[in-house]
Amino acid sequence: MESPCVMLMIIYGLMVRDQLTIVHHVFLMIWLTHYIHRTFIYPFYIGMTNHKMPLSIAITAFFFNVANVSVQAFGIFYFVQYPTEWIQSTPFLIGMFLFITGMFINIKSDYSIAALKKEKGPGYHLSDTFLHKYVSSPNYFGEIIEWVGWAVLTWSISGAVFLAWTIANLLPRAIANHRWYREKFKDYPKNRKALIPGLL
Repeated sequence: MESPCVMLMIIYGLMVRDQLTIVHHVFLMIWLTHYIHRTFIYPFYIGMTNHKMPLSIAITAFFFNVANVSVQAFGIFYFVQYPTEWIQSTPFLIGMFLFITGMFINIKSDYSIAALKKEKGPGYHLSDTFLHKYVSSPNYFGEIIEWVGWAVLTWSISGAVFLAWTIANLLPRAIANHRWYREKFKDYPKNRKALIPGLL
């Protein structure tokens, strides 16, 4: 479902390869690092085989990713000019720090759950490692931080649009997951939040 985020971003980059600056190449590397892991590494590591997923969800997700990667590519390749000095700017450095931090949180949270399932078997288990001590969905928390970083380091409308969609998508899911965990596990920690440690 997320393969367009890899394939199309490479195609869009190749279409304007003669006009790309070092800044564009850094953006491309950041984007592809996230989505190559998400598309071609993590699903195979955990053996993701959800045969019960409705076809409509898969198709909707596929076409959303086609639309989103197109918006991002046009936003950073065509509509915003980035001088070489941009990679030394405050927004870029802050955004890069946030992106890397968010990706670390996202990946570590996902793999800790995968390790728990391998240890205890299929199904849902309570984790008390890393940020799971504080929130029910640290992977969503990390992903939101990632795309905050992307919006800041690209300083683009397209980045802000993707961030807004990410929050609109993940916040309700995190709240629903938190409610489900509290109903499923009677001993669920009362101080654990849904998404943001200590707040929400």
